[in-house]
Amino acid sequence: MKKNFRKLTTPELERKNAEEYKDSKKNPIVVVLDNIRSANNVGSMFRTADAFLVEQMLLCGITACPPNKDIHKTALGAELSVPYTYFETTQQAIDFLQTQGYTILCVEQVDGSTLLQDFEPDNQKQYALVFGNEVFGVSDNIVSASDICLEIPQFGTKHSFNVSVTCGIVLWHISQKLLNP
Repeated sequence: MKKNFRKLTTPELERKNAEEYKDSKKNPIVVVLDNIRSANNVGSMFRTADAFLVEQMLLCGITACPPNKDIHKTALGAELSVPYTYFETTQQAIDFLQTQGYTILCVEQVDGSTLLQDFEPDNQKQYALVFGNEVFGVSDNIVSASDICLEIPQFGTKHSFNVSVTCGIVLWHISQKLLNP
């Protein structure tokens, strides 16, 4: 028997407003954007960060910052709910996070990487997820400064995902593990 599906209305989704989001308990995750060149990708990553209740985003180097029409276009207002800080260099952001006790997780294809499905986050730790430039990936010095490098397995002909897609996959996986240990 065919099920009769009906799309939910926005009120039926019972989403938080910006103030409720700010007051919500967050996942112990900071998203670090290492020289992301597309403001549309930045906006998409704000929206994803909002969906998974991340603590904040650190925007580094050439990464565009709000207010920006292209960020707003894809963030749909999430740039107003997710706190962010700008750093001139990603290394400055990493140095700051390390002093705060964050485990640095670089999302990059490197020798010795941990496959995403094999990574088991610890609910007692705080994580910083570093996502790199659309062409060059995560900067070499940041790869070297990372505690763990995560890699998403792929099976087609392309060697990488779009950075905002990568962000969504990784945040979903880690959030699920943190929420359902």
